[in-house]
Amino acid sequence: MKLRKKLLWGVVAAAALGVLSWTLIPAPVTVSATKVESGRFVETVEEEGRTRLRDSFTVSAPIAGFLLRVALEAGDSVELGEVVFRMEPQPAPALDARSLELARENLSAARARLETTRATLETERAEAGFAESEFERYRQLRERELVSATDMERVRSVRDRQRASVRAAEHAVEVARFEVESARAVLDIASGQRMEEDQPRLEIRSPSAGLVLKRHRCCEGTINAGEPVLDIGNLEDLEIQVDLLSMDAVRVRPGMQVWVTGWGGDETLQGTVRRVEPAGFTRVSALGVDEQRVPVIVDFADVEAAAEKLGVGFRVEAEFVLWEGDDVLQIPTSALFRSDGRWSVFVVVDGRAQEREVRTGRRSGMVTQILEGLEPGEIVVTHPGDRVRDGVRVNPEPRG
Repeated sequence: MKLRKKLLWGVVAAAALGVLSWTLIPAPVTVSATKVESGRFVETVEEEGRTRLRDSFTVSAPIAGFLLRVALEAGDSVELGEVVFRMEPQPAPALDARSLELARENLSAARARLETTRATLETERAEAGFAESEFERYRQLRERELVSATDMERVRSVRDRQRASVRAAEHAVEVARFEVESARAVLDIASGQRMEEDQPRLEIRSPSAGLVLKRHRCCEGTINAGEPVLDIGNLEDLEIQVDLLSMDAVRVRPGMQVWVTGWGGDETLQGTVRRVEPAGFTRVSALGVDEQRVPVIVDFADVEAAAEKLGVGFRVEAEFVLWEGDDVLQIPTSALFRSDGRWSVFVVVDGRAQEREVRTGRRSGMVTQILEGLEPGEIVVTHPGDRVRDGVRVNPEPRG
């Protein structure tokens, strides 16, 4: 009986000890995991860009003057040499009361001078007529040798002087008439209004065929020399400027393929790198960090199709294809961590995490190429936390 009790208590104690041991064993750590795959790998650099025109023209006023209303609007097509706007001379400024009264007095004085010169002209013509009669009378007397040659020359000289006086008086009348017209013109435009009749107009023509991109001025009014009126360009010259970080720009070469997305449509537009500019610039990021940027110019593969969907200054996302290959072993970049200065991953083997050193290659976004250390089909932990250690039991959940 005592032996049976001892055996019973021994079984109870062993069961209790087993239960206690089972409760003290750490539970498997639930981790997200993914399978190592071999497939197509594309290394890209993505950055925001803006569309622009390779060549555009700003049509400005060549001289100061009065701009007539500009009928063209943004989006209107123009031909090479087509008149895009017209200009007239500037109207004279309005006169104040004192200047206006002075202008009236000047007109009256000019009219009086005109009358004086006309009277002088009549007097000179009368004197010239008398001198002609005297000359004719002396000529007849000279033919009969009744007057001397000296008297004849004196009369001829008087006649010639009177002829010159008549011409001078006629010119004086013309000058006085011009002065009257000038004084009258000052009064005619004293209100600041433009003269409607016989106004000379300057026609400004388009330097290129294309579209009106922007209209700086639409309404008539005075305009200064060099002031812009219209921007004209051809959408067949549409291209993209992408400002890449200098560390990315050094990896880009002319001719590289570019995928254009993020422009508002579902279609991916194709392009190629035409030029990486040799000079960079500093731009402050949204976080206040100075960044060295390099402009990269991208040409559309089908510029006509792109011009139907995009315009100038449109935002796009440009993805530069730096390298691509097939059957490339790759894992999510989030599975990698640094251990003793080397890249490592946790591989799930028999329900436990096994730390393994790997050699990485190229990176593209959230994916990294693996050169050594893994085989296709193996399971790796994608976001190892602090609880994951070498040898720890894990419960892998496939990454969605």
